Amino acid sequence: MLLESYGFTYETDKQALFKFKSQVSEDKKAVLSSWNSSFPLCSWTGVTCGRKHKRVIGLDLRELQLGGVISPSIGNLSFLTSLDLTDNSFGGTIPQEVGNLFRLRYLFVGLNFLKGRIPASLFNCSRLLALELYVNQFQQGVPPGILGSLTELVVLDLGRTNLKGKIPASLGNLTSLTYLSFAENSLEGRIPYELARLTQLVSFQLTSNNFSGVFPPVVYNLSSLESLYISNNSFSGSLRHDLGNLLPNLQEFYMENNYFSGPIPSTLPNISSLQRFGMEHNSLTGGIPPSFGKVRNLQLLSLHSNSLGSHSFRDLDFLGALTNCTQLNALSVANNMLGGDLPTSIANLSRNLIDLTFEKNFISGSIPHDIGIS
Repeated sequence: MLLESYGFTYETDKQALFKFKSQVSEDKKAVLSSWNSSFPLCSWTGVTCGRKHKRVIGLDLRELQLGGVISPSIGNLSFLTSLDLTDNSFGGTIPQEVGNLFRLRYLFVGLNFLKGRIPASLFNCSRLLALELYVNQFQQGVPPGILGSLTELVVLDLGRTNLKGKIPASLGNLTSLTYLSFAENSLEGRIPYELARLTQLVSFQLTSNNFSGVFPPVVYNLSSLESLYISNNSFSGSLRHDLGNLLPNLQEFYMENNYFSGPIPSTLPNISSLQRFGMEHNSLTGGIPPSFGKVRNLQLLSLHSNSLGSHSFRDLDFLGALTNCTQLNALSVANNMLGGDLPTSIANLSRNLIDLTFEKNFISGSIPHDIGIS
């Protein structure tokens, strides 16, 4: 057979997995007790074989509490299309030999203790659809030459991987991406405009980094976004007034703990799909648009710790409008500059409301009696 002429067979797959098992920590090898010569390879725990050649095409060892290191022998499983080692305790590095797996479509190694660099050899895995490396301790920055070449990627999760430096512009080549996460790293600088090419992006996560500059202009071009997380950075400046028209599909939008200023864009409540919106701990000014009442599926509205309001009796007009939001379960406008009396309409807010905070404002008068009626 042609496959055998390259030295890879059913038997070499078996030997590769034996070597893999030999690198698993001794106290966890019992989990792979079926990996022995008494059982057919294709019946081993976590192993899936192809029908035609009986070669290993899938290795699913997620959540088995395995420790040790990932053996370089993994690179001999030349028919492998899916490797899932998620939520184990593997240490060491991702072996360069993973780059030999040119058929690989899914590589999941999140929630481990992997270190070192993301291997340059991943450049060869050009068929990858999903690459999840989250919650590891890699070094250096995002490798531009590697990831920019994986043009079929749909999912890229590099959250909590100890990355430093900047996002490379080459990621704009990944035009099939729908999910992209850099959350909880030490990345800095601005978001490259080349990412505007990611027109299929549904979820974009930049939470808890050191990004700076104005609200990323690239985001205004990503009209397909449903989830946007840019909290806990150093973004500043005001938001474009037409933001709500440019991002019409947003369901979750979190931008708290930055340095944004200026008013809440008047078009933001035009996003009828919006469910959860958090922009607390910024320096926003102006009023809270009553037009939030148009967002019927709104569940969370968190605006506390800004400078919203003007000590005026009209500052709380938005509360009457929010009675239309029957799914609302959390509303926080504490620590602002809101004035006036609490309107009686507050008693008509959603029956699902479990969190309502107004402290540290300039609200006067009495609490409406009907607020205690369920």
